[in-house]
Amino acid sequence: MELYARVRRAVLVEGKSRRAVAREFGLARQTVGKMLAYSLPPGYRRQQPVRRPKLGPWQGVIDAILEEDQRRPRKQRHTAKRIFERLRAEHDFTGGYTIVKDYVRQSKLSGQEMFVPLTHAPGEAQADFGEALVAIAGVECKAHFMVFDLPHSDDCFVCAFPAETTEAFLEGHVRAFAYFGAVPGCILYDNTKLAVARILGDDDRQKTRAFLELQSHYLFTEKFGRPGKGNDKGKVENLVGTARRNFLVPIPHAASWEALNARLVADCRARRGQRLRGHRETIGERFQRDLAAMLPLPSGRFEACEKTTLRVSSLSLARYRTNDYSVPTQYGHRQVLLKGYVDRVVICSGSEVIATHERSYEREATVYDPLHYLALLERKSRALDQAAPLAGWQLPPCFSQLRPLLQARLGKHAGREYIQVLRLLETFTLVEVAAAVEDALRLGAISFDAVRHLLLCRIEHRPPRLDLDQWPHLPLAAVKTTQAADYMTLLSPPTAAPPAAEMMP
Repeated sequence: MELYARVRRAVLVEGKSRRAVAREFGLARQTVGKMLAYSLPPGYRRQQPVRRPKLGPWQGVIDAILEEDQRRPRKQRHTAKRIFERLRAEHDFTGGYTIVKDYVRQSKLSGQEMFVPLTHAPGEAQADFGEALVAIAGVECKAHFMVFDLPHSDDCFVCAFPAETTEAFLEGHVRAFAYFGAVPGCILYDNTKLAVARILGDDDRQKTRAFLELQSHYLFTEKFGRPGKGNDKGKVENLVGTARRNFLVPIPHAASWEALNARLVADCRARRGQRLRGHRETIGERFQRDLAAMLPLPSGRFEACEKTTLRVSSLSLARYRTNDYSVPTQYGHRQVLLKGYVDRVVICSGSEVIATHERSYEREATVYDPLHYLALLERKSRALDQAAPLAGWQLPPCFSQLRPLLQARLGKHAGREYIQVLRLLETFTLVEVAAAVEDALRLGAISFDAVRHLLLCRIEHRPPRLDLDQWPHLPLAAVKTTQAADYMTLLSPPTAAPPAAEMMP
């Protein structure tokens, strides 16, 4: 470029002839003429389109192969080299590899999809799930985080769950709406099975019952993208990656899922202060227009759970998502309603809640509540030592001290009496029952009746005095009333013993 400018200056400014300049710089006069004609090098200009006489008859074959590849897995599509080999082997192609390679590259470039820039009205949202590694209570696991994006303002909400389930999908909406303080008028989704039971064609979808209940409560409308077309909701697709790179790198460590979600909410709030490229307002300032166009929150809270009806087994277990959860044994073989939340499982019979367990995300695990089996064990006390629900039950040391003492006192009936002591936990707290057991051990009153009496006295704040009216089966003691004359016999002198001789027969 420097030589180009010097040649032009020598002729046009200094007034030298083209012949002299050509001789000075060692250039042809035609080259000097071209330099004077253009202020910048024009580069090579093709006068006619590229002609491929040897490839022309086979272009249709190549196009057919590339079109067929669109229906094949990405890793099993033709390369230019493979197409060249097939042309030579199957069609007697005599041309070279280069013209085939150039044609394939140009065909693939022209076939790539183009997109139209979109604008978004205030009050609309997009939702999607993403995945990332997290460490909860020191254990690395996969988190399925749900992302909500408001495309108009670019405000977002992110919350993480142990699994991408119906209850997580519902709970994500509840938390997002509470975070925004309002409900988006319309939300765009992909065709997730959590919301779409069946694709009927075009824009028609058969929605799941859980999604319909969610819509009925919050009154928002929905849109679903085309199957396999992530660009239909490109804003939230990009936000999934943004949240992963900025909120979840490095791998976050949290004591619990709730602690992790509290951190994610703080990150979302801090992001509202950012000013993104192409905007003069911050995300928080633009969010106010979104908020003004949203629907108000309903007065009641939505019950974000999956509901299923099932029958309790003979082992007093109800199965939900491959895991078994115990219920009181009196509900065995009955139909119950199970509600699966993100963090717990609630089992109901009629309008009564009969069991509540912490949610397990293992597979084929069994979650017991030992109290559910105590009534049955009282009748089948021989199963006490082998009862799986009681295995690993962490009780205070006083309980393990009480049982051998009961065994020594009652023999084969000790198991049932020990279970009766445990059944006090059905009504009273572990702290209260343990204190009563410790009182019984200190006083040497080794029995269920004594423990119960000491427990009631402790709760009622009265001294532990035995009221025999509570035990009518015990025999009453007959004690003669002491008279004053009885004391005179104690005061009179003792009679002298007769002489030894008089005592002889």
